[in-house]
Amino acid sequence: MSPRETLSRVEPLLAGFGITRVARHTGLDDIGIPVWCAYAPNSRSIVIAQGKGLTDLDAKVSTVMEALERAVAGEPSVDLVHGTSSRLQAMGHRTDALNCLTALHKPDLGPDEETEWVAGVNILTGEEVYIPFEAVVLDRTRDARYWMSSDGLASGNNVEEAIFHGVLERIERDAHVLWQVGGEADRYAGCVDPRGFKDDALDGLIDKIETSGLALRLFDITSDIGIPCFTAMLGPGDPVLGFRDIRGGRDIRLVEVTGGAGAHPSPVRAAIRAVTEAVQSRLTYISGARDDISPATFSRCLPPLMRQAFDAVAAPPAATIGSDGVAGHRQQDLAHLLQHVLDALRNRRIASVIAVRLSDDTLPFSVVKIVIPELENPEGERARRFGTRALARAIGF
Repeated sequence: MSPRETLSRVEPLLAGFGITRVARHTGLDDIGIPVWCAYAPNSRSIVIAQGKGLTDLDAKVSTVMEALERAVAGEPSVDLVHGTSSRLQAMGHRTDALNCLTALHKPDLGPDEETEWVAGVNILTGEEVYIPFEAVVLDRTRDARYWMSSDGLASGNNVEEAIFHGVLERIERDAHVLWQVGGEADRYAGCVDPRGFKDDALDGLIDKIETSGLALRLFDITSDIGIPCFTAMLGPGDPVLGFRDIRGGRDIRLVEVTGGAGAHPSPVRAAIRAVTEAVQSRLTYISGARDDISPATFSRCLPPLMRQAFDAVAAPPAATIGSDGVAGHRQQDLAHLLQHVLDALRNRRIASVIAVRLSDDTLPFSVVKIVIPELENPEGERARRFGTRALARAIGF
């Protein structure tokens, strides 16, 4: 459905979910690419949610849906089972203790330790799987055994759309980690010219960025899973020459360079997501509103390796299947797009894609948590920073 219809369905519910204000942040910067934010003062995670888009309406809907998914995840509508993994398995249930998400300085959940479990579905097989509730809930008022994160948390007009967004986010985060742990010499080899896509919407974003006097670098970080994924880096300087023409070698703060990433079966959509997220990240620092950013962040210098990104020479994008999505499927055909993404995971022998529905069935939107244990997770306070995919990439396998 259209963004306007989505907004009309959910806007009456905002106050009930503790969302007190929705505001346009675009004008705090001079780029002009829409960025909006939503405020939930009593949130169980962060207070400020952000959204971006090609239009104000897109960005407003984006931030509203992110705020709603966080509110739902703080107090999810799920049935809990109290018990041990051993007992559940004895009753014929499949469990996954998700040791990959154990929090820093916390022990793994033992087979005979009691905890609260919630049922999810492995959407690759249709099998029910019980996972620890603390790995799903986003309530940082709890002293949890598990790392709490919005990674894989997603919303949509229906559950299928939410699952699609959540799975893509997990693929994007995995690809970004693999890109980061790869060899430094190859880090910026995948620099692509965003104008090479010959897409009007993407060209319009680039025009606004260049007019504002900023430099953009876009990198193809698509992993072995094969779903197009890009990361964008945005910083001060000339669009062609990078930092060299106006910075005069002075120290550049880390907050002056922002990044974003995006994944989608359509390469152009993935690139647009990356670019708009880099703009959104820039406004995060300009506004100073996000309550999960420490003051020290604003004084750190840019690491030399990140500076090198702007010396990368852009090449035309690799041959793609066009800007209209997966070959043979209409862009709006969500079922086919989701199946394409799941098939890509199966082809890489990913065995488990667990979806837990967090929202009440009566709501006019859906919120899910997607857990894909075999994929890498973004940086966070976990007992295990990396999984097997990142470790294999780091040592060259």
